[in-house]
Amino acid sequence: SALLRIADFQEVLGEPTVALAKLRDLCFSGIPFDGGLRCLCWKILLNYLPLEKASWSSLLKKQRDLYSQFLKEMIIQPGIAKANLGVSREDVTLEDHPLNPNPDSRWNTYFKDNEVLLQIDKDVRRLYPDMAFFQRPTDYPCLLILDPQNEFETLRKRVEQTTLKSQTVARNRSGVTNVSSPLKTTSNSLSEYEVLPNGCEAHWEVVERILFIYAKLNPGIAYVQGMNEIVGPLYYTFATDPNSEWKEHAEADTFFCFTNLMAEIRDNFIKSLDDSQCGITYKMEKVYSTLKEKDVELYLKLQEQNIKPQFFAFRWLTLLLSQEFLLPDVIRIWDSLFADDKRFDFLLLVCCAMLTLIRDQLLEGDFTLNMRLLQDYPISDVHLILKKAKELQDSK
Repeated sequence: SALLRIADFQEVLGEPTVALAKLRDLCFSGIPFDGGLRCLCWKILLNYLPLEKASWSSLLKKQRDLYSQFLKEMIIQPGIAKANLGVSREDVTLEDHPLNPNPDSRWNTYFKDNEVLLQIDKDVRRLYPDMAFFQRPTDYPCLLILDPQNEFETLRKRVEQTTLKSQTVARNRSGVTNVSSPLKTTSNSLSEYEVLPNGCEAHWEVVERILFIYAKLNPGIAYVQGMNEIVGPLYYTFATDPNSEWKEHAEADTFFCFTNLMAEIRDNFIKSLDDSQCGITYKMEKVYSTLKEKDVELYLKLQEQNIKPQFFAFRWLTLLLSQEFLLPDVIRIWDSLFADDKRFDFLLLVCCAMLTLIRDQLLEGDFTLNMRLLQDYPISDVHLILKKAKELQDSK
């Protein structure tokens, strides 16, 4: 049946114009990994690739060139400016001087960006610690940046210099080293991982760059913790694509798919929207109102124990369940979530299914026990969960 499924996918994807409804239908039940089918389907479901196949190659070229442009402007340019500054201190005009107090100065931006960068850095180094993938070197390091001719500053070097700088500041201020100096936390985490030789780049560094560029281009939201958990599975999927001509461009393609996905879910990350129709509070309430419809006894039990949806559903919904399951299972769930044409209505049903599948334990447990169940969800069989969610959907 696996071969038949692959044939079904190939048939739909073989048409000059992809029939979206058919494709969604197929993807909803899980996309085979074979032949890079999942990578391709996700790119279509996340509106990166249009339905007309004839325009794919020109669109991909245009987007990947655009991404190179972002790299040049946001990663390489500041790096060059910094390198040049070291060379000829006397010739630097005030405009370009690091101590120029003008808020618009390039340096001010540079230092401000460093704060965002340190936060991203801390989060991406911790991506899926149980998997070696993110620590491994990519086969396609960014040649623009790692060009030995130019000695550009990579984000990793930038982080190391910034942490060194803030450590000296901390020490000078109090005369003794401040225990919480960023260097302490970094050096521990740095020593956990082998530092790759020059010219190599670990997958987590690529993810860091994607998030940093996203933050620069979207100053309204910039970077919020948790975005690393959204970009991780996308990048992993594209960077393990069996087709090397796609895999080579995993960074740019991930960036645009992540941007499109964030456009749909970014409201979950914006605190000020919490109570609006699109905010996360509204969605969490919806998990409970759906549960009330489907299983009133369980709903009342959680109410009575004062277990609020924000205690667990906040993370489930905001991070699209990426923290609740192992990566291959998260990816399988995302097949269904991305295929949902009412986008993320199905996610509410998955959350409901997760609650009803452990209803007996929840009905017996007290507050503490139940909170533990919800914070560390006990069922790892995602097929069972998706099947239950589908039943709930059909029983409307």
